Amino acid sequence: MSKHVLIVDDDPHIREVIRFALEQAGMTVSEAANGEEGLRRIETLNPDLVILDIVMPEMDGLEMCRQLRKQSDLPVLFLSSRDEEIDRILGLELGGDDYLTKPFSPRELVARVNVIFRWLSRHPNTHPVSPSPVYQRGDIKLDAESHVASWQDQPVILTATEFALLEIFLRHPKRVYTRDDLIDSDIFRDIISDRTIDSHIRRLRQKFSEAGGNHVVETVHGVGYRLGTCQ
Repeated sequence: MSKHVLIVDDDPHIREVIRFALEQAGMTVSEAANGEEGLRRIETLNPDLVILDIVMPEMDGLEMCRQLRKQSDLPVLFLSSRDEEIDRILGLELGGDDYLTKPFSPRELVARVNVIFRWLSRHPNTHPVSPSPVYQRGDIKLDAESHVASWQDQPVILTATEFALLEIFLRHPKRVYTRDDLIDSDIFRDIISDRTIDSHIRRLRQKFSEAGGNHVVETVHGVGYRLGTCQ
């Protein structure tokens, strides 16, 4: 069954270029011209991923992502004409899974979309030795098959990237992962910025902190990250 991608961009030419590239790759595509329309279309269409421009009228991409993350972990790939670090970091901290600047290569865009879909499609089957891919450490519980994470049995909404990071830490709770380890994983393949990783870690911590779980991911200074206190 083909994946359904929603393009949210106020430039019809950009939408046309993206639509053509994605359809050539076998995906189903829908469009919206601003954030407000994008949120409405998500409710009615239930897409598998959103390609989201940042600078738009009515409601920009950052605000749309803020609203979306209150109720959904739908994967988001940000687009922006501004190649500024603050935009990248803010977009990722709001819950974006990836960030691409304009002008962009349609082939690279499709590759990045496929990275996200590859993780989601492979996720339930990445641990065949475990008949029931449910991980629990202290008050954290993660069900890989149903894609649900929780703290003290209360759901914590995570993006696909945040969920994948948490699973890695839960699978090997004593291991310290360097940034290079994470860059080489399926999660961040083709995404090679240390700041990208740090932003996702920061957002993961924030979400669990808001649910009452502090120190879920521990920084080992000069080395990397590992699972922290889960109680």
